Amino acid sequence: MNIIVCIKQVPSSNKVDVDPETGVILRDGAESKMNPYDLYALESALKLKEEKNGHVTVVTMGPPQAKAVIREAYSMGVDHGVLLTDRKFGGADVLATSYALSQGIEKIGNYDLIICGKQTTDGDTAQVGPEIAEWLDIPSLSYVSEILDANEDHVQVEMDMPDDIEISNIKYPCLLSVEKDIVMPRLPSYILKKDTKDREIEVLTLDDMNDRDENNYGLNGSPTQVQRMFPPESNLEQEIWNEDEEELTVKLFDKLKELKFV
Repeated sequence: MNIIVCIKQVPSSNKVDVDPETGVILRDGAESKMNPYDLYALESALKLKEEKNGHVTVVTMGPPQAKAVIREAYSMGVDHGVLLTDRKFGGADVLATSYALSQGIEKIGNYDLIICGKQTTDGDTAQVGPEIAEWLDIPSLSYVSEILDANEDHVQVEMDMPDDIEISNIKYPCLLSVEKDIVMPRLPSYILKKDTKDREIEVLTLDDMNDRDENNYGLNGSPTQVQRMFPPESNLEQEIWNEDEEELTVKLFDKLKELKFV
């Protein structure tokens, strides 16, 4: 069984710089970590690898520093890593991101199953996984809370839907978007980290894709763009009132009205 896991490097805090013109997060040099939701996808793949004698490849898109999350994946037991990096990929919305990842996955080829985390902590759209499946023209399932079984031609999963629990069989090749807590992610292994420190990371740029039209990637290929992004305003102003109950009630109401809360 050949499994591909999509992972992403995300900012490790909300203190990030934003391009004032494009509204895009400036990732170069920012403190980063692996997207927490991707750890559950990764562990799901590694468990299947152990049970089915499989092979796990991770793919990520980002600047060269995103190799760090691939190194982390290697230290958890992943076999191969692919980085999609090109300035022409920068500033992509969910549509352009999913398209670039689908092109990278087509280049990798020979896969049975693609696993994605539910969403990312820097975007929270939960759209990239299903959109990858649409670009690849393969079936997909979301809200996967448990992988019940995997055989030669299909995988059986449990989905935690809003009103009930559903069980579904889906044929390969297919894509699963897994929920948080589907499994408990393992910790990186120091021994594996040492053993894989020189393992190759495959790097793909726009020139390696089947579709080399730069209008389909990055800002050029993004029909949606961030209009404005800014940190929340901090207000530490305080007032202390010592009036009686009736006066406090009127004063509180007037204050809420002044602040346009009522």
